[in-house]
Amino acid sequence: MPHLTSTEVAGRIEELYGAPLADLEAHAQDQRPGMLSALLGMHHDLSLAERSIAFHRDRLAQLVQPERQVTTHEVSHVLDGARRLAEAVAIRDVQAKTVCAVLQSLGRISSPEPSSAPVPALPAPPSPAASAAPSR
Repeated sequence: MPHLTSTEVAGRIEELYGAPLADLEAHAQDQRPGMLSALLGMHHDLSLAERSIAFHRDRLAQLVQPERQVTTHEVSHVLDGARRLAEAVAIRDVQAKTVCAVLQSLGRISSPEPSSAPVPALPAPPSPAASAAPSR
């Protein structure tokens, strides 16, 4: 299952509801929580994770520039930056997987065509075995 970016998720939500994201966000504020507000929340969380990745990646790149001397003191900052970047990536991956699964369940995301072969029926459960012991 490919990961969707927040931009792709926004496009899927707009396609699903037939309106621009800004209009949907304004509309959702006036409604009871439902699927739209859940999708918008997932989009927000995914977008936040992507911004966090960019921030920590840029900060880490600043810390390890070739012309910059990395001192003993700065090593802890490099390690912390790498840890935070890894956390942001993990969060983004979970958010992307979740929103992709929800969008696929709504049936509006383009996916491979389902096979035309009929789904095989489940076998009947076995009948209880007759007891060999005489009943009382």
